Amino acid sequence: MYNANKPNPDELPSTAQLIRSTIIAAVAAIIVLVTVILPAEYGIDPTRIGRLIGLAEMGEIKTQLAEEAEEDRLRDLQNQAPANVDDKSSSWFDRLPSLFISTAHAHGTGGHGPGTGVNDQAIFTLDPGQGIEIKLVMLEGGVAEFIWFAEGGKVNFDLHGDGSGQKISYEKGRGVEGQEGKLTAAFTGNHGWFWRNRNSQPVTITLVVSGEFSEIKRYD
Repeated sequence: MYNANKPNPDELPSTAQLIRSTIIAAVAAIIVLVTVILPAEYGIDPTRIGRLIGLAEMGEIKTQLAEEAEEDRLRDLQNQAPANVDDKSSSWFDRLPSLFISTAHAHGTGGHGPGTGVNDQAIFTLDPGQGIEIKLVMLEGGVAEFIWFAEGGKVNFDLHGDGSGQKISYEKGRGVEGQEGKLTAAFTGNHGWFWRNRNSQPVTITLVVSGEFSEIKRYD
């Protein structure tokens, strides 16, 4: 019977070497966790390395989508009766003339800046799970009045801005049928909305804006 040669005790790693290897492996795992896994999966980036290599943004998107899905699930569990979409839409349509009248009055008494008195609208349909972004190109301090509403179901939205090396979130909503108000640009750049349809059927969104902006952009 062949007996394998026993290893020489001098060739085996010492206890100190094993402890050192374990510590090195643990440190490496922590570094990977902090610089890669946390930014990419949860948007947590304490070292800022994840943002430099684009992982933090991916993690933030994943986290936002997970939060939206959970909030939508909880809302569905409430078993609320569906709203009368036709009545809701009519009420939003009734408010549209007031937007143009108030804006024209305000700018007729001394408006300023590029885009003053500009009116524009966008109508688009979102399939289930689909999202879209509409932004206004505005100068710092510019004001735009707006009304938007959804037909066919409620939507999630994020009113935000970016530009001039800055980002800002003005307002967010989940399961909203519409919104109206004034958007004041915190800095020169692009300011507007991101909508996502979390319903099981298509939803049509109508956006009407009026005020101090030079261009309206759509990002699918």
